[in-house]
Amino acid sequence: MKGEPASGFQTLLGYTLVRWDEGVAEVELTIAPQHRNRGGVLHGGALMTLLDTVMGFAATHCTVPGHSRRVVTLSLSSSFLGAVAEGTVVARGTLLGGGRKIVGCRGEVRRKDDGALLASAEGMFKYSPGSENPEGTPR
Repeated sequence: MKGEPASGFQTLLGYTLVRWDEGVAEVELTIAPQHRNRGGVLHGGALMTLLDTVMGFAATHCTVPGHSRRVVTLSLSSSFLGAVAEGTVVARGTLLGGGRKIVGCRGEVRRKDDGALLASAEGMFKYSPGSENPEGTPR
């Protein structure tokens, strides 16, 4: 997908940005052995990473090619609702709103095959200087 180059952490985990529009983003992860906990299911830390990531993307869509926007996570509140050991999961983040510098987002992770809800979260994010504006700053 066009947009941001993959980060090192994204490359390490192997998730893919599949949608990035104003106020909404989606990432997908195909579960591999390195994503599972000792119980053999997708690790909660991987779920939290997907949630944090997709909500950050939802808050930082940029309207100008070659520019970017950044946020830092201020808080995350999560609920783990299901487990999955294999297949692909889809995380979706939505910008809820907020002020000029701090915004709130909601996220969910679902199994791709049947849509079962695995985890949900809400978070607060602070824009980096220059990122408050939809046109962002040059990369």
